[in-house]
Amino acid sequence: MKENFAGIVKPKTAEAGLLDAIDPARLPAHIAVIMDGNGRWAKLRGKPRIFGHRAGSESVKAIIDTCARLEIEAVTLYAFSTENWKRPKAEVSGLMSMLKKVLRRELENVHGNNIRFQAIGCIAGLAPDVQEELAAATEKTKNNTGMIMSVALNYGGRAEITRAARLAAEQLASAGTPLKDLSEADIERNLYTAGLPDVDLMIRTSGEFRISNFLLWQLAYSEIYVTPVFFPDFRRPQIFEAIIDYQKRDRRFGGVRTK
Repeated sequence: MKENFAGIVKPKTAEAGLLDAIDPARLPAHIAVIMDGNGRWAKLRGKPRIFGHRAGSESVKAIIDTCARLEIEAVTLYAFSTENWKRPKAEVSGLMSMLKKVLRRELENVHGNNIRFQAIGCIAGLAPDVQEELAAATEKTKNNTGMIMSVALNYGGRAEITRAARLAAEQLASAGTPLKDLSEADIERNLYTAGLPDVDLMIRTSGEFRISNFLLWQLAYSEIYVTPVFFPDFRRPQIFEAIIDYQKRDRRFGGVRTK
């Protein structure tokens, strides 16, 4: 696996040292990222918030490239929440415009690396032109067999669980099954992330210790890693550091070690 970094991580660098510290047999299957701190990063530089979001798009590229090379099964990025509509209209408009441009610019690279793209959330609530770009990216990469890249847009964890429970109940009723037989599996198969493993590692940048209504069901037993680094500065070394920290955790899933 580490040979995938040939020509990217140079020998005798700090980055190469971090890579050497990673155990390829204990990588997280699913990494989720709350991409926080773009606005504060821009403010420190006397720039508008959208400047931070643009810089953050380079961090997205670093995350996707690094995780694909590590052969991580799935990466989910929290790009725009249902609460983010409260932000200034100019910022929201700029974010959506940037999203379309980044999708167009990076799609061939994503597709060429066998990555499958999908958008999760209430996509119908987005502008038609944004929906078209997302649908095109999903269609182009649908048969790819590598890492699954999910981008959460107009997403809220509570809304996702409510929607999944409602759909599951409707399916039970259609099958003539009593509602009392509703199971976790019924809800899981109706989540936006159906078919993906639960999140092993959730990373939040900018030092905030909260999950902000993100993947509430899927984070049930996740390891949470918080870094003070603002998202535009979160690149390959910081990804390595998060994985190294994850591999130091003793994951018991509610049980106890017998040895």
